[in-house]
Amino acid sequence: MKVKAGTWVQVRATVLSPGERAPAVPPDTARVPLEMRVKGFLLEETEMGKEACVSTVTGRRARGTLEAVEPWHTHGFGEAIPELLTIGPELRKFLGGDPS
Repeated sequence: MKVKAGTWVQVRATVLSPGERAPAVPPDTARVPLEMRVKGFLLEETEMGKEACVSTVTGRRARGTLEAVEPWHTHGFGEAIPELLTIGPELRKFLGGDPS
């Protein structure tokens, strides 16, 4: 699948191989490569899984293997915690301010 230039994508690259990791990192960390994932606009039409260059929203350029098209955030902050929902107004009231 070819991806058009200008598409919002994510590339992945190895920054340091396991042998290049700092000696102070824990052994389980030292056994794996340090990888980066960068999101940006694809600079040239590229196929998925191929080397690509992107320009980030700050204008930085990064190169890596094209691994996602129009990536989105998959993490969340969990369920609402009822006790925390009222803490702001309660604190403002406690401090003598307007609770709204």
